[in-house]
Order: sequence, then structure tokens, then C-alpha cells
Amino acid sequence: MPQLIQSPTRIPVPGGKVIDEYVGRVTSATASVSVARMTAPPGWEEPAQTPEFDEVTLVLSGSVVVEHDGGTLEVPAGQAVLTRAGERVRYRVGDQGAEYVAVCLPAFDPDLAHRED
Repeated sequence: MPQLIQSPTRIPVPGGKVIDEYVGRVTSATASVSVARMTAPPGWEEPAQTPEFDEVTLVLSGSVVVEHDGGTLEVPAGQAVLTRAGERVRYRVGDQGAEYVAVCLPAFDPDLAHRED
């Protein structure tokens, strides 16, 4: 039976970023995929990670910068990036901040992200 998600669950994180999870471990008890809308303020960044999940990042506004072992990739609004499980990446946003949708397969879990200190 279809499951209506009437509203997302707001996931608290430091640094001023807002995560609204629509599907995932918290909102729908789904372990296979997560879908979240993110809003990050100008200058936001997070530590490097080597996750156990693939992640699709669809940028709605602003830009997301993905640092990886081969260099840096800037993803502007209207474009997306796919990072694969086992790949070391670091996300940050540009001077305008960013709004984007993140889809993780399997679903995001902090224990699967393997963030560096």
C-alpha cells in the first residue's frame, strides 16, 4: 500500500544546515533509500567522509562543491552529482549557500558515513 509522507522530519545538525527527511530511517523507517531536502547557509562545509552508500545530489539553487581524491567538482543549480560508496568525498557550498536534494542508497545513517574528525 502506498505510504503518504505528509511532512518531512527535521533532522538537527550543527553549522546552520537544515535537513528535512522525506523518506529514510527516521521518517519512514526505510533502510533501502533516503530522500532529503537540504538548505545550507553560505560557507557551510562538513568533514570528509567515505560512506557505505551511493549519493545523488540534485542542486536546486546555489552550488555544491564536492572535493574528492581526484580534485574538486562544482555543481551549480540545475545539475546533479553521483558519488559512489567507498569514495572519499567532502561537501561544501558556495558563497550563496545552496538548496539541494540528497538521495542515498542505502539510506543515510551517520554510522555508514564514516566522517573524519
